[in-house]
Amino acid sequence: MAADPHVLDELRRLRARVPQLTGALATGVDGRVLAQDTPGVDPDGTAALIETAHGAAVKLADATGQGEFRELLVRGVYGYVATYAAGGTAVLTLLAQDRVNVGRLLLEGRRAAARIGELGDTRRTPAHAKPAKEVKDTKPAKEAKAAKPEAPPAAKAAAARTRTPRAPRTTTTNARTTTES
Repeated sequence: MAADPHVLDELRRLRARVPQLTGALATGVDGRVLAQDTPGVDPDGTAALIETAHGAAVKLADATGQGEFRELLVRGVYGYVATYAAGGTAVLTLLAQDRVNVGRLLLEGRRAAARIGELGDTRRTPAHAKPAKEVKDTKPAKEAKAAKPEAPPAAKAAAARTRTPRAPRTTTTNARTTTES
């Protein structure tokens, strides 16, 4: 399969911005390679591992109530593997040397993932597609006012996160330092 030239261009620009990157790989969540710039690394084998790690990270984030998966960072003896959600159907994975500035890696990876996600979204939604026609309300005005407004469609219910509020700090006085006049 031919690499997407726009995604490949983004991977190359990313590698130019972060010199300690040793590879960049964009895959679908299904494990297919979209584009790769990974010299010395098998992209198909790595994509299969990314699919497995992404699936486990999605389940872990969901099971622990952390919300939708955003990124995964793995540190090895010789460097880092950073994986980012790139839209709804793609995943960006970066390979970096151990001496990389991790903050810069995370920042640039998030930005590139957002751009790759946008590229994927524009590919799925053609520009020539016509918007859906609006359905005109045929109810008389009095009935429309009397009718209760419909609730918006429920999105995927996220697990409610509960946190115990912090108790206010109590100040204590040290008997040795206070003096009464």
